[in-house]
Amino acid sequence: MIDFTISDDLAARRDRIRRFVQEQIVPYERDPRLTQHGPTDELRNELVELARSAGLLTIQAAEADGGWGLSHVEQAVLYEAAGWSTLGPIAMNCAAPDEGNMFLLGKITTPEQAATFLAPMIAGHQRSAFAMTEPGGAGSDPGQLQTSATFDGENFVVNGRKWLITGARGAKTWIIMANLEDNPHLPSGPTLFLTDGDQQGIVIERIMNTMDRNYVEGHAVVEFRDLTLPRNALLGESGQAFRYAQLRLAPARLTHCMRWLGAAERAQSIAIAHAKTRTAFGKPIGEHQGVSFMLADNEIALHQCRLTIWHACWLMDSGAKGRHESSIAKAYVSEELFKVADRCVQVLGGIGISDETVVEMIFRDMRAFRLYDGPTEVHKYAIGRQILR
Repeated sequence: MIDFTISDDLAARRDRIRRFVQEQIVPYERDPRLTQHGPTDELRNELVELARSAGLLTIQAAEADGGWGLSHVEQAVLYEAAGWSTLGPIAMNCAAPDEGNMFLLGKITTPEQAATFLAPMIAGHQRSAFAMTEPGGAGSDPGQLQTSATFDGENFVVNGRKWLITGARGAKTWIIMANLEDNPHLPSGPTLFLTDGDQQGIVIERIMNTMDRNYVEGHAVVEFRDLTLPRNALLGESGQAFRYAQLRLAPARLTHCMRWLGAAERAQSIAIAHAKTRTAFGKPIGEHQGVSFMLADNEIALHQCRLTIWHACWLMDSGAKGRHESSIAKAYVSEELFKVADRCVQVLGGIGISDETVVEMIFRDMRAFRLYDGPTEVHKYAIGRQILR
């Protein structure tokens, strides 16, 4: 039986996070270091230190690593609180792509790799990048992977071009997906590699101009030019990249949903406050049916999205893989929350398209959310295949 009760301890932690975000993080939303390409590393580091001082850094980590050892349902409750500001998860070191990358590295690194690449991430001292998406190659269909790697028994040499690589500039921990060519030493096929971002051969061509600005240092175009890596740069087993990516994707889809639910709730609160005070035709606009219905539709959507997320999390906490349910959640929640943000812009009227409130930023970021970790159409394709089996 599903129990929707939130324990007193979890509620207290939720409220603690919400207060922290509202009181200490929200003021940074006007900081000039929140640029068109997202927060700069300087801003990110300052926010991380605030969370560290508040005892709220990397709460998703295992207790042995200084975190809270959260279940998926507990993450859902707490990440929603963190998402009240798009800077909240960045401060708390539970934002994408680092949160998902930490989850993956915690599953498949060797002890030596974990000490070098994972531990500094958990401590908030360095960021990461996951380099898979390619122009004309891997994306929604990773089977189109074009980046190649050769292996001579001692070293891998990686060549290829990637784009939309989130947080690439300044990232220290890099996970790179490449197609390992046939060789007499290891199984070939799509393979993950783990390396330091300062390696010669990783060339950041440019930072792309995108509509969203909530990821540290934006999204980059990257080229690997004879990137030479030692054998111990192999992450997991060769030829198993797609399987490992699936380990990361199901929970990462859900954590995206959790964080953006918090942002949509913030937008709704701003729209409600405006509807109570802005007057038109002799009364507050919230008393006009057209506006009240939009706010009601938002409230319904927020509630349904929360239940969808919690159900998928409950299944995963029960031991299920949750791939089907997380696809349902990602497809449904991303579409519904974008509608919420859109209605909030409409309720706000002229100021809704300005930066007088954060709603316009949430709206733009929410539009991009519909594409993160697979567009809606890819998830619906997977859902359709599953139900027709």
